[in-house]
Amino acid sequence: MRQTFSRMTLVLGGARSGKSAYAEGLVEAAPAPWLYLATAEAFDDEMRARIALHRERRSENWVTRDAPIDLPRAIAGAHGPVLVDCLTLWMTNLILLDADVPDAVAALLDACANAPGPIVLVGNEVGLGIVPDNALARRFRDEAGRLHQRLAAQADRVIFMVAGLPMTVKPQPGAQA
Repeated sequence: MRQTFSRMTLVLGGARSGKSAYAEGLVEAAPAPWLYLATAEAFDDEMRARIALHRERRSENWVTRDAPIDLPRAIAGAHGPVLVDCLTLWMTNLILLDADVPDAVAALLDACANAPGPIVLVGNEVGLGIVPDNALARRFRDEAGRLHQRLAAQADRVIFMVAGLPMTVKPQPGAQA
């Protein structure tokens, strides 16, 4: 089923909740070609296999660009519909590089607000579990949570995925409740 496309949609959920496939369907509601901005980096065979599976399920109408760090620039340079997958991997990359997270987040928010076309962003909701036992993991959870809150405030629509089912958290403007 094709979905109505918003200017900016945030799709959140847990691992294997169906976020990416659902987000791809949202983007495919807009005219092709579609840009997939991938934030994952393949440091081992298992991650290379995951990335390959993501690429195999998409049609030739998708163009994939890697944007593990400079996601704002990739969004600003896009033409047409964009899918960002995934925000939490991007946050991981920033933290592991000891980058200036507040500046990077501000740049991402600005890029999303000024995106030349519609954009769908995917992120893992990591705040529903236990409190992590170490400072790095707690920082990651906190930074990801703050990022999602700021993007949700800016987004036209927010979807939360559970077991492959979309739950509308913030309906797009003009949608019937």
